This record gives sequence, C-alpha cells and structure tokens, in this order.
Amino acid sequence: MSALPNPTDLPADALREWLAPFRRVFVLTGAGCSTNSGIPDYRDADGQWKRTPPVTYQAFTGDARVNARYWARSFIGWPRIDDAKPNGVHLALADWESRGGVSMLLTQNVDGLHQRAGSRHVIDLHGRLDGVVCLQCRAESPRAALQARLADANPDWVHLDATTAPDGDADLDGHDFTRFTVPACEACGGMLKPDVVFFGENVPKDRAVRAGEALKASDAMLVVGSSLMVYSGFRFARMAHEAGIPLAILNRGRTRADELAALKIEEEAGAVLSAALG
Repeated sequence: MSALPNPTDLPADALREWLAPFRRVFVLTGAGCSTNSGIPDYRDADGQWKRTPPVTYQAFTGDARVNARYWARSFIGWPRIDDAKPNGVHLALADWESRGGVSMLLTQNVDGLHQRAGSRHVIDLHGRLDGVVCLQCRAESPRAALQARLADANPDWVHLDATTAPDGDADLDGHDFTRFTVPACEACGGMLKPDVVFFGENVPKDRAVRAGEALKASDAMLVVGSSLMVYSGFRFARMAHEAGIPLAILNRGRTRADELAALKIEEEAGAVLSAALG
C-alpha cells in the first residue's frame, strides 16, 4: 500500500512544477519574507493595516515633533534591524540566484537581508534603512554613524527599550519627543532622512525603469511575502499580466493581484521555497 503524500509537500510540488518551464524568473518580495527574522510586517491576512500606517514624507519634513518622534523610535528600533539575520526565504532565493534561476530580485523591504543572504541582483524598490541622506545637499552617510550621533545627543534615551515594530520602528510611547535631539547634516546643516521611500514619496524613476526592464526580459514573475497593496509593488504584477508574463504568488493571505496569478500558494514561504527550489 503506497503512502499518502505529505500535505506540506504539495505546495512545494506545485511551485516546483509551475517554475519548471522558466529559465529566468523575476522575483518580487515583501515584508512577509522578513517576519521570521524578527521584523514584523504591516498587514494582516486580508491586506489591512495591523497598526497605524507609517509616517508620511509630508509629516516627517513638515512637523518637527513628528520628525523627532520618528527618529526617537527609530533610534530604539534600528539595532534590531542591524542585528537581524537572513532566514530560509532569503537563503533559498540567494541560492536559486547563484544557480541562474533569478533574473532580478525586486524587494519592497528596506532591511538589506537579501544582500546579507548572498543575493547580488537586487533592486531595493523602497531604498535601504542602513543609509541616510541629507534632503538639502543630498550627502549620503551610513546609518551606523548617525546612530552614534543620536546616542551622543540623547544619552537619557540610550537604555530605553520598546516592542519591535515594522521597518526599524519601535513602539516607544509615553515619552516627550520634544526632548529628543535630532542631529543635522554635518556637511550643510540640512534635514536628515533614512534613505528609504516614505509614504507620500515616489519611487525614483530610474529605479522603477530598471526594474521594469528586468521584468520584461524575464520568463515569469514570482511574488513572495507581499500583499501588493502598495501600488509601487502591485504595478509590476499588473505589468507582468499585461505583457503576458506568467505570475505566481506565495503569500499568506489575500493580495491585490490574486486575480492575475496563474498560481497562488498560501503557506510559510521559507519551507515552500526551500523544498521547491532545492
């Protein structure tokens, strides 16, 4: 009597079979890829916000208290991003790339974990938290340097702790953020901002164009760990559909592109990818 198939193997088998005809796959990843690295995501299984939406660019630049609140919470939350380790999703995709299976990896994440895992062909759609940019002179600097300056300017905040929140944020409530000092650019005295795309900002055009060209040169598209509720990511799924490029989605919960996908798998991404791509 033959053994029944293990139900946990079936999604990986389905993905492996779907990927088999394609030589070069364009991969788009989102926050669900990094949850097993200790970085929370923003949305629930229905694609709705789990928490207050992130600060907008307009509020960050236009309200000094919002700016100080952002940097105070980020000051507490950044070390957890800096210490995070790649998980099975990042490692499986990096290994697949090393064997020629990935044409380009476009990530909505800002944590740099794909690169830490060894992926080389990566476009950081929304930028990276490990960089800082001056909004006046455009000087760039490492986040580690700003973290040291923040600690020097705010010694009373150094030993505070808070619950980890998405994208290097921390739930630091009940504090007077007007007492938090935010350093200015050392080159010109301008306002500093993490080198990421805030809500209310546009993805740099050259970045979007490069990603679109990589997609058009690919045989298929695979979405991993993203609800695609943000248009900057969804537009690539729509672009694939309009170009006749087959689309598969591996994500727990509803996505904005479910109706466009030839295959949808709602399972833990790391286990499925490790089995399907191994």
